[in-house]
Amino acid sequence: MDTDKTKHLEFIQNIITRMNTNSFQIKGMSITIVAAFLAFYASTSNVVFIFLGIIPTLLFWFLDSYYLQQERKFRGVYEDVAGLKQRLKIRPFDMPIKEYTKAIDNNFSFWKAFLSLKNYLLYLSIIILLIIVGVLLTYRDCLIINK
Repeated sequence: MDTDKTKHLEFIQNIITRMNTNSFQIKGMSITIVAAFLAFYASTSNVVFIFLGIIPTLLFWFLDSYYLQQERKFRGVYEDVAGLKQRLKIRPFDMPIKEYTKAIDNNFSFWKAFLSLKNYLLYLSIIILLIIVGVLLTYRDCLIINK
């Protein structure tokens, strides 16, 4: 393998690492913001804050899915440059991620990233938990059984 190809692969790997880091940070920010909404609820006893936590969770889910999609596209470029797969012919130091679409591989689809197991489990579980807690707190007077 020549030095240009090695350097090209290093550039792509650095981008993949950055995308992965961004995804990890987005997950952390999402949990932090949901915790902040729960803290607002704790200080005000206003259940609306629990339901408001769903909105940023959805936004972070979309953003995280975008970064996961981009990461997958760069992995596709990496595989083609390294010769592991031959989907597209790539010139030296070229990173044509716009050409990596659902037509080439379904993994490059945004919705495939959106419904990936790690994103789906995290964000959907947060949303379901917020809904359950919000509903239970909203109707807690109906649930309390006096003896």
